[in-house]
Amino acid sequence: MKKNSFFVASTGQNVGKTTTCLGLISGLKKRFNKVGFIKPIGQEHLEVQEGLKVDKDVVLFKDTFGIKDAYSDMSPVLFPRGFTRDYLDGKISHENLAQRIEKSYQTLSKSNQYLVVEGTGHVGVGSIANLNNAKAAALLKTPIIIIASGGLGSSFDALSLNKVLCDKYNVPVAGVILNRVLPEKKEMIQNYMELALKRWNIPILGSIPYNSFLSRPSMNDYASLLKTDFLSGSKHKLRHFEKLRLVATSLKAYQNLIFPSQLVITPASREDIILATLTKHWDLKIQDRSFDLASGMILTGSTPPSPNIIKQLEKAEIPMLYAPLNTFDVMKKMTSYIAKIRTDDKEKVQAAISLVEAHIDFDQLIECVGNCTFS
Repeated sequence: MKKNSFFVASTGQNVGKTTTCLGLISGLKKRFNKVGFIKPIGQEHLEVQEGLKVDKDVVLFKDTFGIKDAYSDMSPVLFPRGFTRDYLDGKISHENLAQRIEKSYQTLSKSNQYLVVEGTGHVGVGSIANLNNAKAAALLKTPIIIIASGGLGSSFDALSLNKVLCDKYNVPVAGVILNRVLPEKKEMIQNYMELALKRWNIPILGSIPYNSFLSRPSMNDYASLLKTDFLSGSKHKLRHFEKLRLVATSLKAYQNLIFPSQLVITPASREDIILATLTKHWDLKIQDRSFDLASGMILTGSTPPSPNIIKQLEKAEIPMLYAPLNTFDVMKKMTSYIAKIRTDDKEKVQAAISLVEAHIDFDQLIECVGNCTFS
């Protein structure tokens, strides 16, 4: 009997596993009437109903694709804060965890024609609880598809480490998907990666090009990062920016550096910079009422913005956050921040689906998964 499900793992954190799964489910839904999703082991979670917490990715997929399956089946096990200590202290039964995962998988397999199983991080995640991704895939008798970053040497090295664990549990690797491949290197990387993977007889099922938009945090992401609320322009909380500009220069110099789709980081005390941005905004509006500078501001420092400044930014509908930190600390947080796809960021969700779906060979994927066998 051909397999009609696969387990998605990645070679490491922030490789793009969830983004890839969005495109995979969208493509499969064009080929099967009912496609399900399960994340057997979750970490970051949300409370969807009183007393019911589920993995945040489950909320994303259920909302995006209108999946009718029960939350409890789509997210059977969570590893919340303190879980590891409780497990090692013997307060949590391994058998109970495995049974819950298996039961949910069987329930969803019966109600769907095809099932995508999303792991957590790389293949070895969960080992401390004796339930890593490879072991979970073996439990469900589901072949693994590994998402790797779009490089060559380092990507193959990472694939090698992950494959060792798959081999240990006799889990077949149905294929590899390369993500964030630089367009100018795509042909070269795909050709040589195919040569390297031949030693394992593993195909490349997709090669997804790098897209800078998918890596851009929204204004709402920065609000979460800085643990602060909008003081103006909250209607544009999902705005993304092409440029990030730290302003510590003279007003005259800054006036030549005001561009569309720019997020400005400056002390709240620099009202000259804020007013210059507002002036540019209204000047452009006078020339063309439909034009939008699409700017944003993050104000820093111990002195908060004045009520008058907040009022003017709100009138211009410019989203603004205030973080009572020094500018250096704010920039340090922002430059090291990696945004995850959020359920409410519909623009980014659709961009991810379109990009991934267009660069996956679904016929090959379905064939390779279907031909996998377990010893």
